[in-house]
Amino acid sequence: MLKNKLQAEVKIRSNRFSKISFCLLLFTFTFATACRYDMQDQPKYKSYKEMKDGIGSRSPVDGTVFRNNLREDKALYTGKTEVGANEVQQTTVDSKGNTVITSFPGAVEAFPIAITEKTVERGEQRFKVFCGVCHGRLGNGDGMLIRRGFSAPPTYHDDRLRNAPVGHFYDVISNGWGKMNGYASQIPVEDRWAIVAYIRALQISQNPNGMKPVITKPTETAVTKTTPEAKITEVKNVASVNSNVTQKGGKK
Repeated sequence: MLKNKLQAEVKIRSNRFSKISFCLLLFTFTFATACRYDMQDQPKYKSYKEMKDGIGSRSPVDGTVFRNNLREDKALYTGKTEVGANEVQQTTVDSKGNTVITSFPGAVEAFPIAITEKTVERGEQRFKVFCGVCHGRLGNGDGMLIRRGFSAPPTYHDDRLRNAPVGHFYDVISNGWGKMNGYASQIPVEDRWAIVAYIRALQISQNPNGMKPVITKPTETAVTKTTPEAKITEVKNVASVNSNVTQKGGKK
């Protein structure tokens, strides 16, 4: 009996020692691997973090030439010219409670890109993705969000916007206005101008006799050497081949 008790006691102590040894080994292993700070604490520069010399983000070397980001063409990238760009826009409140712009200082009148059938088709596709949900299929301000209770934007087909310069639409797409956020981070420059071209096509399709001449940037192409009347005819033709640009009353 005594022998059995001694054997049981030895077995218990042996198991206890084994557990303690295992815990010590695990602790030693964990401590040894967790205390290697030489990699994460090595001296290095971090963006926008203060360093010994006070600079974390370095300035470009003198003489650096920007590539694909210089944006010298102000009309293309901003929709504005130098003349009048700093003037204050005049605004008023329409019948729907929207604060609308009534003057367009500095906005370019001419498209800075060539307007082709392909451009308008691209603009239609992008318009449906980003704009139609609020502005509606024809630009009447009756998109699906409006039907669900969101406040309606102004229609593209009043005299104010039919006669607004193209630079105004580009500026609003880029920077937003009122309840509309800017889309500069989502829509590339060329696509923004394509959307403006499609808006012009929509306006012509809904009011073909009340539009100003569509002006494009002077180039060596035959299109831009035609008269303003011929340019209107060209944009009408572009709109007519687009199956989704409709007259009031439904699809063709």
